[in-house]
Amino acid sequence: MSARPSVADKRKNFRKLHEAGCFVIPNPWDVGTARYLQGLGFKALATTSAGHAFSLGYPDGAQSLDVVLAHYREIAAATDVPLNADFENGFADDPDGVAANVTRCVTTGVAGLSIEDSTKGGAKPLYDLDLAVARIKAARAAVDRAGGDVVLTARAENFIAGVPDLEDAIRRLTAYKAAGADCLYAPGIRTREQIEAVVKAAAPRPVNFLAGPFGFTVSDIAAMGVRRISVGGSLARVAMSAFIRAATEIAKDGKFDGFAGLVSNVELNKFFSEDRKKLSS
Repeated sequence: MSARPSVADKRKNFRKLHEAGCFVIPNPWDVGTARYLQGLGFKALATTSAGHAFSLGYPDGAQSLDVVLAHYREIAAATDVPLNADFENGFADDPDGVAANVTRCVTTGVAGLSIEDSTKGGAKPLYDLDLAVARIKAARAAVDRAGGDVVLTARAENFIAGVPDLEDAIRRLTAYKAAGADCLYAPGIRTREQIEAVVKAAAPRPVNFLAGPFGFTVSDIAAMGVRRISVGGSLARVAMSAFIRAATEIAKDGKFDGFAGLVSNVELNKFFSEDRKKLSS
């Protein structure tokens, strides 16, 4: 019987994953999806604010800090691989508030967390650069006070906040690198030229890329120099899309064709029965 990895083990493993090569970090939204992804052999997982919100009947970003922290704690405790927290904008505008909330986030057992520079509906879509940098510095200091082993990812939200300016995104990422971010992330970029430009600007820091149906394989993305690939809320939306199609077909057409080809109860029961044995061993 082997002991489950400790929080310290998972954090050490997460840092090591960022040192070389390229890994995919998919985004579950509950314990079941997290355990299944772990069972598929993924070496790390990341939460999705959108997927979790939709599962609770909220729009993305509407959950409270306490609800989100409880979610992180539940997923981190249920899994043996490192977990990165999609910590949105730190649930605060001012650096002191970000630092206080990051401190609370670290206690949930996550191995990493990301901080966005999106104002989440403020007068401007992005924080002014000076404030955005101060927020990353505050997050860095909070992580360091907690031991410094949690991987801090800084996100430039330009391309998903309605400011698709690559030059500004790179300016921001470069400043966040200097402010102490361990990993850099510009969600929404999608062309080879954009990806390679971000990787070059971020060096020697690793870059996270948000994958989508852009025509690139994992190998393609790795060849561009990306170290970490996430999928955001896409897997959750895959599940919601299938649910919506099948439910709408029943409601509108009285048909159940959407149930064809489903994974069986037998298969799921087998996986989760065996998985629970591993979890308790």
